[in-house]
Order: sequence, then structure tokens, then C-alpha cells
Amino acid sequence: MNPAARTQAAIDLLDEIIAAAHGGGAAADTLIARYFSTRRYAGSKDRRAVRELVYTATRAAGDVPASGRAALVALARQNAELAATFDGSTYGPAPIDPAEEAASGGFAPGWLIDALSVSGIDADELPALVERAPLDVRVNRLKATRDSVVASLAGAEALARAPDALRLPAGTLVDQLPLYRDGVIEVQDAGSQIVGLALDARPGQHIVDLCAGAGGKTLAIAAAMDNRGAVLACDTDRARLSRLAPRAERAGVTIATTQLLDPSRETAALEEWQGRADAVLVDAPCSGTGTWRRNPEARWRLTNDRLERLCATQRHVLDVAAGLVRPGGTLIYIVCSLLDAE
Repeated sequence: MNPAARTQAAIDLLDEIIAAAHGGGAAADTLIARYFSTRRYAGSKDRRAVRELVYTATRAAGDVPASGRAALVALARQNAELAATFDGSTYGPAPIDPAEEAASGGFAPGWLIDALSVSGIDADELPALVERAPLDVRVNRLKATRDSVVASLAGAEALARAPDALRLPAGTLVDQLPLYRDGVIEVQDAGSQIVGLALDARPGQHIVDLCAGAGGKTLAIAAAMDNRGAVLACDTDRARLSRLAPRAERAGVTIATTQLLDPSRETAALEEWQGRADAVLVDAPCSGTGTWRRNPEARWRLTNDRLERLCATQRHVLDVAAGLVRPGGTLIYIVCSLLDAE
């Protein structure tokens, strides 16, 4: 792909991402993966360049852009090299009209900026919410120590606040590393590792990961338990939960089982665990305002109505979780949000 074709591809993808934001469709990373799965002619450099363009444009637009072209035009007006790719060539976008509408800049829609301000987020902190996220991994203590991985992995930096966390250079292709294929490391933000430590999981315990998703925290819990005891990973999303089994096999985790839940019928499905769990971890469904660095288009999806529905879901999930904890047990509740409402 030439530079103009890459720009047009980014415009096409942004159109899909904007439509998904309006209609509750798939996340940006899923749409990007689907796009390139049907375009085998695009090489790895093409995919990286288009992806970078898409995410740069997404981070730069506070409100939902009118179109993918409007989002890229906004960038092009600040970048002569990008503007030159609007050349009207066969596979490139049409030239930019001086009077053409461009997406507005900002960090989030206005109502969200106000909500963040009320929640104690100062204006000078807003840029950090949409900057590129670092690349963190967790060392699987069932297979290695952090020191041994640092010694064998170039550029790895140990992080002080999470004993198993390493930060890798941006752009590292983690899934191509032998350490990843052998289950020695897992991609997991340091923040996720830190909140998981609050559970204080110990060998022999019985623990429920109630909103497990693909099981990142489940694997960390099992490693902290030295693979002794039982971890039940639950979720209402079959596709996400199905990813846990192969990850657990790679990590050497044998104490984790899964339970697919039907929303609003969780208590009945978990009857055998009522009042028995030593600890329950709840990483509740939320607005994700604290995860915009990884999912910048999420701020285009959030509305007041959706926020209210999320808060209602959170109250319900917390009630379900409380019933599972034994007397004297531990309940850890997490949201990836900066909003006081959550």
C-alpha cells in the first residue's frame, strides 16, 4: 500500500468505528482485525501504519467525528506529510477543500469533561487519559521469577508497585516471544496486577472471579495460590470466557474452572458457592473512563443513559458477589472508571 492508500484505509476504518460507536457495535481493535483479515495484500508495515493513523485520529477527537474523513482532515491540517496523501489518486482520498469540515479536538465530549471535573479530575490531567498506554506484562510465577525474565528479555523494566510486573518497549510483539508462547509472561496492565494483589490470594483457598472476561486476573490469582486450591471464573460473555482455557493450559494453571452465567440469574447458578468463597473478585462492567488509553473510542460510546444502566448493573453484581463470600472472607470490587457515579 502506498501512503495515500493507507490514509484511505484509515478513513474507511474510522467510518466503521464511528458507526459502531453510534450503534453499539464491535470495538475498534476487533474492527481493525476484521478489516485486514480480508485484505491479505496489506503487509505488516501497512497494518501498523494504518492502525497508528486510526488511533491517533481517535485520540485527537473529543466528540464523535462526523466521518472518518473529518477525523483525518483534522490531523492533516496539522501535518503536511499526511495532507499530501490526500492526492485524489486511484486508491487515495480526494484532495482537501479549504472549507471542508474537520473533526473537533478535545479529550472527551463536553458532558463527560464536566463529569470528570466533578469527580476531581483536573484539566491538566485530561491529556493523560488518552495518551498511548505502556506495554506491561505479568511474569507467571508458576514458571519463572521476575529477575530471571528481566535477565533474558531485552529492554524489560521491573515495576516497583507490582512484584510480577514488567514494562516492555513500545511496539514489542509479545505474542511472538518464546516466553509468551511458553506461558512465562502474560500481557496485563500494572494497574490490573496491583488491584489483584488486594485479594491476597493464598494456596488452598476457594476464590471466585465473578466478572472474569478472558481470565487475566484468574490466571494471576491461580499463580498467587501456587496452583493449589480452586478458582471459579465466571462471566456472561461466552466468547470472552472461552479464551481462558487455552491461556490456562499455556500458563500451567490447573485449578481454574469456568461458569457461564445468565444475566439476572447468577445467584441460582452459583448456589453451591453461596457463603463459601474465601474471596470474591469483582471487576465490574463499567464505563471504562480509566481505560481510554487502550480504548480511546470508548469515550464516543458513553451516554448518560448508558452510565445509569451500568451503575444499576454494578449494584446488582455487587449484591451477587456479597452473597458468595463466607463469614470473614474478602470481597474486592473494582471498576476501571474515574467517575464518582461508579
